Amino acid sequence: MNLNPFAIGIHGGCGTLEEERLNPQQWALVRAALHASLLAGWRVLRDGGPALDAVEAAVVVMEDSEHFNAGHGAALTSAGDHELDAALMDGRDARAGAVCAARTIRNPIRAARAVMEHSDCVLLCGSAADAFAARCGLAGVPNSYFTTERRRAALAAVQEHARAGTSAQASESDRHGTVGAVARDQAGNLAAATSTGGFNDKAPGRIGDTPIIGAGTYASNGVCAVSCTGRGEIFMREVVAHEVAARLRYAGQTLDEATRAMVFDVLAGYDIGAGMVAIDAAGTIVTPYNTTGMARGWIGSDGVAFVATHGTVHRIEAA
Repeated sequence: MNLNPFAIGIHGGCGTLEEERLNPQQWALVRAALHASLLAGWRVLRDGGPALDAVEAAVVVMEDSEHFNAGHGAALTSAGDHELDAALMDGRDARAGAVCAARTIRNPIRAARAVMEHSDCVLLCGSAADAFAARCGLAGVPNSYFTTERRRAALAAVQEHARAGTSAQASESDRHGTVGAVARDQAGNLAAATSTGGFNDKAPGRIGDTPIIGAGTYASNGVCAVSCTGRGEIFMREVVAHEVAARLRYAGQTLDEATRAMVFDVLAGYDIGAGMVAIDAAGTIVTPYNTTGMARGWIGSDGVAFVATHGTVHRIEAA
């Protein structure tokens, strides 16, 4: 997390499974998916590409992986299907795009990029987002493409807790998750991207913080870029991603001070799981979280990657 000419950081959600629920080989697969995501974004930055391209590339890898709650592997609504949200923001000019409650877009983050670049909107919802993505030539899939057995089991567990009146005992991993990326490119530009299936057993039509610019996703050159994970309703109420930037811009806090204050003070006061990945103008990356684990990783211009799911951080030598 040292200063870097260019760097990218990612998270795979603070709804990470408890460590004992997977064996070491399975956790190695999760870390490999994190590394693949980092490399996809890092190669864009290494080749002189913009931060916006890098965060999109990193998130696409996680959307395509069954290990994360975004795209394939997304959480299920109470109706047993999927509604997906995504957003990205360019720190150069505050442009942003987002989709929510999408049902047939293979990679919602690509659709968010298309909304930003090929419409006069910031946010498109539901069937309108699906139709727009199709008109833009983006890959479409049946809604069942996003379903995995792990998510079916998680939905069943959450619904059983609800019937028993023990919802508070449901694990963070059974309830929610998100993926996100932040980056600084060689020109000093910042960008952020976030994608999610929401939380298991959510009401159809429910929208969280991910596609709300300033709540779950925010980037501003010279300040920071932020992607959040946790109970979206609270992140919206506290406008968390923008609040981090405001603490840097107006209160003079460091990135570490600002993000830790939000995760361990403001959000902890709501008794929710919370986490984020953020990068400042100098390329410093932080990944605070208050749950038992958060899939995360970062890589700088030297190509040395760091990935983790719980407390232990694994170093992967230069790409």
